[in-house]
Amino acid sequence: QVQLVESGGGLVQAGGSLTLSCVASGTIFGFNVAGWYRQAPGKQREFVATLTGTGSTNYTDSVKGRFTISRGSASNTIFLQMNSLKPEDTAVYFCKQQIILRDYWGQGTAVTVSS
Repeated sequence: QVQLVESGGGLVQAGGSLTLSCVASGTIFGFNVAGWYRQAPGKQREFVATLTGTGSTNYTDSVKGRFTISRGSASNTIFLQMNSLKPEDTAVYFCKQQIILRDYWGQGTAVTVSS
C-alpha cells in the first residue's frame, strides 16, 4: 500500500526558511505528477506547487520566487524549499503524488510563521 509521509514543518519567524520533504513508500513506480498543497485554519485546501515526472514546475502566484519544488535522488521523494516566509504562509502543508494515475495524499506537516 502506498503511503506518503511529510516532514520538515515547524515554527519559524517571518523571513525565515524551511524545507519540507515528502517520501512515498510501498511502490516501485515513480510519480507522474507530485505537488504541495496547504490548508490554513478556516480555509479550503489550496494548490501551492506541482512538479511533473519530466521536470516541469508550476506555482501559485503568492509563492513564486520564494518557494521551490524539487525531486530527490529517490524517485518518490519531493521537497519544498520555502524562503522569505510570511505569516500568511502559515498552514498545514500536504504532499500529493499521482502514481499510476492514482492520487495519494500525506497526512500533512504544520508550518507556522510568526510575525
